[in-house]
Amino acid sequence: MLVPLGHTIWLSLHAWDGLTPKTWVGLDNYREIIHDPELRSAFKHSFVLIFFYAVIPVTLGLVLVGALSRSRVRGQTGFRTVLFLPQVIPLVVVAVIWKMIYAPDGPLNNGLEAIGLGSLAKPWLGEFTWALPAIGFVGTWVMSGLALVLFMAGVQKIPQSLYDAARVDGAGPLREFLAVTLPNLRGEIAVALTLMTIAALRNFDLVYITTQGGPGNATSVPSFQVYNRAFQIGEIGSACAVGFTLACVIFVIAFLITRVADRGNA
Repeated sequence: MLVPLGHTIWLSLHAWDGLTPKTWVGLDNYREIIHDPELRSAFKHSFVLIFFYAVIPVTLGLVLVGALSRSRVRGQTGFRTVLFLPQVIPLVVVAVIWKMIYAPDGPLNNGLEAIGLGSLAKPWLGEFTWALPAIGFVGTWVMSGLALVLFMAGVQKIPQSLYDAARVDGAGPLREFLAVTLPNLRGEIAVALTLMTIAALRNFDLVYITTQGGPGNATSVPSFQVYNRAFQIGEIGSACAVGFTLACVIFVIAFLITRVADRGNA
C-alpha cells in the first residue's frame, strides 16, 4: 500500500502525460487544486454529498431506531432487510436504475404527471440546480439501510433495565431517546459517519454513470477528476495530486470523527 502511495506522491510533483518524459513542477499541481475553479468545485460538491450520504441517513436511522426500540413492531426484520437491500446491490447497477428513473420520460416524471404534479417534472440529471441533489438522494437511499442496521445492532446491546428505569422515572419517548438510546449509540454513530463520509468523498461510479460530471461541472467530484485527468486529458501528475489530496481529506475527517467519538466515550 505504501509503495503505490509513495509513487503517486512522486508523480504528483511532475507534469506528465503518461508517454513523454516527466517534467518536475514541484508543488504546482497542488497549487492548481487551490486556484482552479473546476477542482475547487469538485471538492465542494463532495462536501455537499456528505450531507446526503452521511448526515441525512444517520438522522433517519436514529429516528427509526428510536421508534423501533420503544416497542416491538411486527415485521421489523423484513423492514430492516428491505432498507438494507440497496447495500447489497452493486453501485453500478444502482446508478443505471436511477438514471432510468430520473430520465425525462422515466418513472419519476411519469408518476408526477399521473398524480397531477406534472409541473414538477424536469430532467433531474440535466439541470444545474437539481443534478447534484438528485445524485445525493441516491446516496441517501443507499446509506439509510446501513445506518439503521448499525443502530439496531447497537440498541440490542443496551440493557433493558435502562429503559425500564427511564420509564419508571416518567421519561417520555423523546427524553428516553436522548438519555438512554443516543448516548449508548455513540460508537455506532461514529462508525456510520466514518463509512458514509468516506463513501461520499470517494464517489465515482455513481457520478460517472449518471452524469459524467455534468451538466457542465455541476456534479464533478474529485474521484471523477482523477479519472478524467489521468485517462482522458493526459494530466497524470495533476490527477495524482488530486488523488493524494482526496486521501488526505478522507484521513483527516475520519480521524476527527474517531477522536470526537473517543472523547465522548471518555
